[in-house]
Amino acid sequence: MSLKSWGNIHIHKGEIFSVDSKHHVESVVEHMPSKFITHGMGRSYGDVAINSDGAALLTKRMDRILEVDWKKGIVKAEAGVTFDDLLHLCVPQGWFLPVTPGTKFISLGGAVANDVHGKNHHKSGSFGAFIRQIGLYRSCEGFLTLSPEKNEELFKATIGGIGLTGVINWVEFQLKHIDSSNVYVENIRYNSLNEFFELSDDSHDWDYSVAWVDCFASPKKRGSGIFSRAYFANLSSEKKVHSSPSLAWPIKTPSFFLNKMSISVFNFLYKSRPIATYEGLSHYAPFFYPLDGIRSWNNLYGRQGFFQHQCLIPPHNASEGIDRLLKLIKNSGQGSFLAVLKSHGKEISPGLLSFGGPGVSLALDFPNKGRETLDLLGKLDSIVLEYNGKNYLAKDGHMSSDTFKKMYPQWQLLENLRDRNIMSDLWKRTALKGLS
Repeated sequence: MSLKSWGNIHIHKGEIFSVDSKHHVESVVEHMPSKFITHGMGRSYGDVAINSDGAALLTKRMDRILEVDWKKGIVKAEAGVTFDDLLHLCVPQGWFLPVTPGTKFISLGGAVANDVHGKNHHKSGSFGAFIRQIGLYRSCEGFLTLSPEKNEELFKATIGGIGLTGVINWVEFQLKHIDSSNVYVENIRYNSLNEFFELSDDSHDWDYSVAWVDCFASPKKRGSGIFSRAYFANLSSEKKVHSSPSLAWPIKTPSFFLNKMSISVFNFLYKSRPIATYEGLSHYAPFFYPLDGIRSWNNLYGRQGFFQHQCLIPPHNASEGIDRLLKLIKNSGQGSFLAVLKSHGKEISPGLLSFGGPGVSLALDFPNKGRETLDLLGKLDSIVLEYNGKNYLAKDGHMSSDTFKKMYPQWQLLENLRDRNIMSDLWKRTALKGLS
């Protein structure tokens, strides 16, 4: 058995262990034959949860809800519980996830380790802002409870700590109250990067906002796309949970289909859909989780897999920086079916290596064409560094050690707190490369 990253590039072929309870974690870790990394649902795009020459500790079976306070909206659950599980539990009770990325098929432990962000970052920050306590097992110290008041330094390092501080056993966090499972949505076609920034400023009071971008648009329309904004409706008492995916991507797409022409055709059709301009109610699922409707959608990018590049450019340079990134991508001919622009606000999560912060993020998938793609990713990184930006570690599978250390100068603090029995390919590639 092997484990793969969601991008289908990074592979773990070492020993695999599985745990189903807090006490099982202790007994397994004590006898672990080599350094290991915890692995949840496998939705990280790169090698953050891969340890190719060591061991992997699967936490999927740690899937119990431990405590719930429905009056206050506080949940305590094991690390293997998924956001999908949590939505089935909390939506009928009038609660929702405080922050959610573009998929609900992630584990709670993974959400903490990567300090996930969503379409409401401009108002709410990342997931770590809503964490009250964490149960952590460390090889050298045993079981610890982390909070802003107890083991504070380790609490901050574990949030966004990419699984390196120990094995997360459980998490207690605050939910968001909702009156309905429906959101009020506006989809707006826009024609330039300037219009995106105008819409973002105009949408500051909306709870959620995001834009899909045509990465092959003409220079005059660079950055054009569809801007979506939403808030939970209070005119309906319906609290209906989402359904399970009914479709699956059947095959790994042959690489010759993944080219500038096919992406351009897709972009044209996507922008021309009737729903591309829409105003009204929608269930939360298609707004928050459009790709979750198709199982194994990552196979779209073929047998060679794909890289995702998500970066954040600070606000004073965002317009110029994003423009340069989109220009480079268009000129390279290596576009993406799904390019996402999103405004971010001040990061209120305490996470030490959290990605979030004020500015604008751009996320794109690139079919893996070997050196050609890696060269493009390196050039994108250079632009991001030029504007004092950074890449999201949960998505990264290529960044050089030098680039990483410039983007995350506080990396040494995490290294100092790392559980010495835990290691990942990402950490070896970025933080530890070149160190004796």
